[in-house]
Amino acid sequence: MPPTLQAIDHIHVLVSDRGAAEQWYAQVLGLHRVGELESWATGGGPLTIGNVAGTVHLALFERVPEASRSTIALSVSGAEFIAWKLHLSNVLGRQVEAEDHRLSWSVYFNDPDGNPYEITSYEYSAIASAVAQPGA
Repeated sequence: MPPTLQAIDHIHVLVSDRGAAEQWYAQVLGLHRVGELESWATGGGPLTIGNVAGTVHLALFERVPEASRSTIALSVSGAEFIAWKLHLSNVLGRQVEAEDHRLSWSVYFNDPDGNPYEITSYEYSAIASAVAQPGA
């Protein structure tokens, strides 16, 4: 049996313009440059960005984005899900629809390079009540 895993450390994301991607991720997901890992961002290495708590890290590699990609799913609470739905609708300039998976709710979107993202929550009942409200 394999040893136990603790968490996902980071996810590699291919972007065509790392500077533009860094700005997009800050505005849309609130992720900012991780100063202590900044030395890796030279010679083709990754620019690591993360959330304030240090629990979410993306490694931005400046390369031609590839067609085959995995969706990066980020977990949130029910209340955070509603806040994310509204935030994404505002910053992306279009209504982001919640998808009912019967056990969870998700919203889906792509970054400017086509990398797919999912914000998901398993607090099903709280979200079901909230999305039934006008404007949610």
